[in-house]
Amino acid sequence: MGRGVKVAVIGGVFAVMVGGAGYGAYNVVSALDGGGSGAAGASAKSGPPSADEVEETAGKFFAAWEKGDATTAASHTNNASVATTLLTAYGEAAHISGVEITPSAAAGASVPFTVKAKVSYEGTTKPLTYESTLKVVRGETSGRALVDWQPSVVHPALKDGDTLVTEESATPQIEAVGRGGEVLTKEKYPSLGPVLDTLRERYGAEAGGTPGVELVVRHTAQEAPDSPLLTLSKGEPGKLRTTLSAGVQAAAEKAVKRYGESSVVAVRPSTGEVLAVANNRADGFNAAFQGRVAPGSTMKIITAAMLIDNGVTSMNGPAPCPSTATWQSQTFKNLTGLEPNEGATLANTFMRSCNTGFIKLVDEDPLSDSSLTQEAQERFGLGGDNWQTGIVSFDGRVPASGGPDRAANAIGQGEVQMNPLNMASVTATAVTGEFRQPYLVPRDLDDREFATAKGLPQNTAAQLKQMMRLTATQGTGRPAMAGLGGDIGAKTGSAEVDGQTTSNSWFTGFRNDVAAAAMTEEGGHGGDAAGPIVADVLRAGG
Repeated sequence: MGRGVKVAVIGGVFAVMVGGAGYGAYNVVSALDGGGSGAAGASAKSGPPSADEVEETAGKFFAAWEKGDATTAASHTNNASVATTLLTAYGEAAHISGVEITPSAAAGASVPFTVKAKVSYEGTTKPLTYESTLKVVRGETSGRALVDWQPSVVHPALKDGDTLVTEESATPQIEAVGRGGEVLTKEKYPSLGPVLDTLRERYGAEAGGTPGVELVVRHTAQEAPDSPLLTLSKGEPGKLRTTLSAGVQAAAEKAVKRYGESSVVAVRPSTGEVLAVANNRADGFNAAFQGRVAPGSTMKIITAAMLIDNGVTSMNGPAPCPSTATWQSQTFKNLTGLEPNEGATLANTFMRSCNTGFIKLVDEDPLSDSSLTQEAQERFGLGGDNWQTGIVSFDGRVPASGGPDRAANAIGQGEVQMNPLNMASVTATAVTGEFRQPYLVPRDLDDREFATAKGLPQNTAAQLKQMMRLTATQGTGRPAMAGLGGDIGAKTGSAEVDGQTTSNSWFTGFRNDVAAAAMTEEGGHGGDAAGPIVADVLRAGG
């Protein structure tokens, strides 16, 4: 399909010459051995491939790929059967032809390259250009130099189980608009990409558009919507209203870029509307809505509510903060540098994030192994697996736990799992006293049923809000929240995770009628990474 490519190595750098002579003019040193005979025994090579082998193997793979010879191209990889399937789909299901590949200078065994091609479907043709990289390795049994097969070799957007398809869209495109009528695109708000793809899959038909023709990544091994790569004909996109605020979303996108593996969500406590959702993750996962990790001391908002609602203590009641606390043979400590205070109130223990103060109270009557679970479910709407946000979301998990996990759960460790969406909702419930299920698209679009919970007694909510205010102005949240005006409150969290040397950073806070929560993997203390993210979002939205 494509013109031939001649590849030579000059000083260790690929020199590429495209011409009509075809790759057949290149001196092929050896015939294909299928990874078996001819390379076994004493003649089999070992060790990393040489520069010559890297150049030769990559050249043969590129030449066969250009010609549309999927079988031959795949034979130069270390997973020929899987590679054949995807390379065949590249030409057939994806309708990609006219392939021209330009390799760049090899970096050891890695060869970056640029692909130029065209996508044609029912009389419409569009150019396609992208960059990728392959790596040449030594075959384990054959000793041959082979392309290390990864789907991303064919296109960087491909992962295991994915394929490429060009066809009329299964659902029409959407024009997602924010609460102020602003058009929301993945080009302007990159981390919204997966969110917009899911909204299109769910609501493309309801939005009233007509389908077009696209080249897409089909995630056949995952429960995920197609990811469009190239539009051949647009059709007519339907307009989809969302609750997102363009200004808050822009601030969230910028904020998470400051720290790798970060996520943030902002909601309006008075309504439950999601104002922003942003992720900065290498894996593209929407951890803001779907993450399932320990929330650290941000969980103390729920635990404090449990203590107040069950009459164990109150904001100004006792919550001693010793240096250590033992629960069923497990000893808990505070963060380094936290001074013990045996005369501490709950407000003081809360704003300084004293672990031991909460641990010593979780065995008080009438508390049981299920008390924290009941508080989370009945008051904060968590753990029912019934939130209908408009896209896939995880609703939090606070299981009834005995033994050491009962104490660990109270400080956001143990078996508790949350994400920024959950914790932003927890803050919203704490400051209003009412649980309003967060949502991203209006309920009247599909008449879905929102989750409900009875919320908090107003006296409890008032105490929680005041303790969060103290945390933001005098406690662990003060450095991050400095400079923010209005009615502000916060709670910090640091969650230790097995296998990590640094804890995950958590922070949740409010400013006027905006609540936000963020998490940064291995970000350290709550105020170190997640805190500045939340503050930036609140500054834009509050």
